[in-house]
Amino acid sequence: MPMRCGALNLGVNLTLMLGGHVPRPAPDFIVEAIKNIEVTHKDDGPSGFQITFHVGRSGPGDLLDYRLVSSPLIRQFNRVILVVRFTLAPEVLMDGMITNIQLNPDETPGESTLTITGEDVSVMMDLTEESRSYPAQPDFTKVTQIIARYIGEYGLVPPTMPASPEPMNARSPLEQIDQQPANLTDRAYLTSLAQMYGYVFYITAGPVPGVNRVHWGPPERSSILQPALSLNMGPFSNVESIHFRYDGLAPQRVRYTERGESGMVESRSSSRNLPLARDIAEARRSTQLTGSSCRAHAQAQGVVDRSFDGAVTATGELNGVRYNRLLQPRKLVALRGAGDTYSGAYYVKEVTHRIGSGEYKQAFTLQREGTGSTIPAAPP
Repeated sequence: MPMRCGALNLGVNLTLMLGGHVPRPAPDFIVEAIKNIEVTHKDDGPSGFQITFHVGRSGPGDLLDYRLVSSPLIRQFNRVILVVRFTLAPEVLMDGMITNIQLNPDETPGESTLTITGEDVSVMMDLTEESRSYPAQPDFTKVTQIIARYIGEYGLVPPTMPASPEPMNARSPLEQIDQQPANLTDRAYLTSLAQMYGYVFYITAGPVPGVNRVHWGPPERSSILQPALSLNMGPFSNVESIHFRYDGLAPQRVRYTERGESGMVESRSSSRNLPLARDIAEARRSTQLTGSSCRAHAQAQGVVDRSFDGAVTATGELNGVRYNRLLQPRKLVALRGAGDTYSGAYYVKEVTHRIGSGEYKQAFTLQREGTGSTIPAAPP
């Protein structure tokens, strides 16, 4: 059931779907009770959501219990899909599972609330710790085997093969018997495998409700630039606040030991995409990768790559209605109006959507390897 989010002049439509593995549009009494919604997407972990409803007793059906509390649609591990539409095609904001329900009664009329909290569908990979052996299998093969166990039930689209050959290399079982540790869930194991190469693992809802795309690989820094975040541009501004931080201690060199020989990784991987900054930060700090393994060099390179990514960070808040679309995390966006040092292209690390009565805000975190713009102009 489409719901007008806040005032009619906002021009934002929200569709809430609830239920089992195939959720349906929520009935009117649930949609009309929505107080606010918060959805957070990160590039290095699961996405989360929280929906708060007004609850009260307003009729005979509420005498025994609050209608929302007793509804079978609001139960732990029911599925929640949120679809947002501006003036363009609908976009899936969240596809996840309810994991926590909180009732907050209040003596003040109209102030009692029910809050449901949950994570994207990858939470279903995080319920059971189980050890499995993968003899002589490349890491990417392990990834696809784990993902295959969840494809049908949650509409997962498997990840594409990474460009780097490292995750595709099989190792001799005489050298190392690869095994998923007994204390790791499937989600935790997929994350640990990704971190060895400086990769990220996450699930993105869409492009249509009920479908979820899996990403296991390097951050998606080669995407087309999203429409610009604009500040200090009068009526064209859509950024309400922003703060920049340049961390000189973030980039680092990493020493490692592999097969008895020592080495050092001092710069970003040449297989990664072109840098987003004109003046790359310099690595002044050296660290030591603990332990020794047959993949120590790849692990060290991953640590170095991630350290450079966070040299410059921009955090702020966007007027979602003026931006008139969803700011997509894990992709690139242009920033203009901040001067030559901090304007230009950025990687979107995190976005939190806050939807309430009469407002829609998008808080964001952007990152890149240094200062100075590498693009001649930002797209409008």
